[in-house]
Amino acid sequence: MRKEENKSCGWASSEFEEVELGDQRLRKRLVQLADSLARFPESPINQACNGWAEAKAAYRFFQNEKVNEKDILASHVEQTLKRSKKQTVLLAIQDTSYFSYTSHRQTTGLGVISRTPGKNVKVMSSMGLVMHTSFAISTNGLPLGILDQNVFARQPQSEELKAKKKKTHNVNVAIEDKESKRWLDSWRRTQETVRDTDIKVVTVCDREGDFYEFIELVVCHPDASLLVRARGDRIINKSSRYSEKKDEKLWSYMLALPSQGMIEVEIPAKDQKPARTAVLETRFGSFTMNPPRNHIRHQTEDLPDIKLYAVYVVEKDPPKNVEALEWMLVTNLSVTNFDEAVEKVRWYCLRWRIEVFHKVLKSGLHVEQCRLQTADRLIRYLTVMSIIAWRIYWITLIARTNPELPCTRLLEEDEWKVLYSKINKTRVYPQEPPKMREIVRWIAMLGGFLGRKGDGEPGVITLWRGWKRLFDLSEGWILAHGLSTCG
Repeated sequence: MRKEENKSCGWASSEFEEVELGDQRLRKRLVQLADSLARFPESPINQACNGWAEAKAAYRFFQNEKVNEKDILASHVEQTLKRSKKQTVLLAIQDTSYFSYTSHRQTTGLGVISRTPGKNVKVMSSMGLVMHTSFAISTNGLPLGILDQNVFARQPQSEELKAKKKKTHNVNVAIEDKESKRWLDSWRRTQETVRDTDIKVVTVCDREGDFYEFIELVVCHPDASLLVRARGDRIINKSSRYSEKKDEKLWSYMLALPSQGMIEVEIPAKDQKPARTAVLETRFGSFTMNPPRNHIRHQTEDLPDIKLYAVYVVEKDPPKNVEALEWMLVTNLSVTNFDEAVEKVRWYCLRWRIEVFHKVLKSGLHVEQCRLQTADRLIRYLTVMSIIAWRIYWITLIARTNPELPCTRLLEEDEWKVLYSKINKTRVYPQEPPKMREIVRWIAMLGGFLGRKGDGEPGVITLWRGWKRLFDLSEGWILAHGLSTCG
């Protein structure tokens, strides 16, 4: 940590240690800004900052055209790699989220993110930004940071391309002209990021990542691994494009295989549906994925068949009025026994982590309420807030995955002592700092977590509230002892 930065900015100083913005003053401003926004994650910029001077500096930072969001992210990516170095396998979860700023009518540079019929069948366009992220998760579920991120505004398509897509139903369109190219681009950048490490990276995607070009790119690369949920049934095991053999489909092929056992999967609460445990019947086997018959590249090249494995799980007895869970997971990783099949299902379950990350951004940090007037400024803002969202989520889960870590990995000495005094009503401190699990539960208690026997582990919302209150208590303690805060 640099001399001019107080230790209360420790996490931000460390996270942006490698940032190169061309001016050390910009780096210092970024550290102060990230620290302020992390301390008051639910607050708008002007309320999170300490006074108008700091708020004005924050607005100037996001307005500065010399500040590139890729440079902001690069330092965090470097720290993500450092956190990942002890992992033998790292899950790179790819997913896309959409941020709506339709109500911000003065904001320029946004793109269409959805179209819906309005009154009198008039089509209404939602305006906003698209975010595609590669999120690093350990195999025990701890979010380690962002490996790649691209935030952009959709550009209007040419009339020629629109007509071509409409005429061919988007089939005979090159991948370079499709927005789905973002999956390939993100994978390439992620591979470049981890190239000089010994980490085995497994790319994990939902059904949106199930298309031939993406699977071909990953699987045909040496030492690259992919786990993706199949979107639809497809022709498999065909020896030739022109073979007269009756077409075989993936679903019927897998259903014909014998059941190999049952797996229990914890399904988190979603869309007002409670969390539950699903018992899944499991099948697995190998197959050959054939390229789409009408693919545009058939005109100029022979597309390869791809050898893959599939794990098919289906819930046999779902609760009443609940749709049975059914996943067809496709991978180039070996699945030749039940344990390997269970492993792939467990890894796919961790894909939900990136959905929670997006929820933290939207519902917790309220990033869609930010008014910075231009898309470029919002992109810089979303990049900073994504790093803060990761940190909040990391705090939530670190106690579950690494409960015996000392709390000094999370808090400075004055912070954990303030918390210890508040919870235990004493100023007699232990010689050894408390463990991570204790400290996180205490923070959650400040946010309303009761910690009763059946309450389970605290969630993100209560931790946000407790974190904010801890900062208030720490600031009072610092002021009482005549110490300076960050900046």
